[in-house]
Amino acid sequence: MFTKLLVLSPLLLSSLSPSVDAAPAAPRAAQTPAPVPDKRPEVEKILEKFKSHTEKKGVEDRDAIAVIDTGILPEFKNSGPKDRAAIVSALAKVFDLRRAEEKEGVANVDLFIASAVALGEMGPESTKALIAAIDNKNLKKLPAVRHRLILSLGKTKDVKEGLEPLINLLQDKEATLVSAAAEALGEFAGADLATRKKAFEALLKIVTSAKDNKDSNLNDTIARDRYDAIASSIVTTLGKLSKHDERDPDKWRDWWNKNKAKNWDA
Repeated sequence: MFTKLLVLSPLLLSSLSPSVDAAPAAPRAAQTPAPVPDKRPEVEKILEKFKSHTEKKGVEDRDAIAVIDTGILPEFKNSGPKDRAAIVSALAKVFDLRRAEEKEGVANVDLFIASAVALGEMGPESTKALIAAIDNKNLKKLPAVRHRLILSLGKTKDVKEGLEPLINLLQDKEATLVSAAAEALGEFAGADLATRKKAFEALLKIVTSAKDNKDSNLNDTIARDRYDAIASSIVTTLGKLSKHDERDPDKWRDWWNKNKAKNWDA
């Protein structure tokens, strides 16, 4: 008679042996994100190409704008802090340049506008450059450019650096710039409640004051024109900030007096 040998698998053997607490698995080390490539030669090359076009006093502005659209904007999104700073600096320098007029009496502002639009997509790195450009003496007689710069400052949604300058612009003597600042403040509709209330109160003071000036002297065409120029953008932004709808500044004033201490997001 032969004795059968029982062959046990290693798994079965382990189950029959006395249990031993397994050693805890070593914690997986947190993976550090790979650093964003910075100081890249391709960015330097693009900026050199951009600069060479801008130095032609307007003759190659279309080429410079094409570089913004196809090179600078895409590269900014993929850049580290030093490349981003270099890109913002290159665009900001545009506002110090003199452009040849397209024809007598007509300013060539296309490159200025394109640069302003691009900087609006580069916040918060571009905030200080935009603020400086708004006050650039070279642009004082170019309200369309300053208007676009103000809107771009709002596009940065930079509460820390951009909110106060926009509120200050509500006092500007140029009604078109006040209107631009009001529209730009509408970009802060997603900000915290304290920020929105601060912007709301500043806007409300401007529009109600302008309405009071208009109503106090119906023959004052300057006061009426100013009110007409700023009222629509301010009223629209008041709605965005408060998530409430009124069209008349006096009704907005009543609403503010009743709700300024309340939670508008409740």
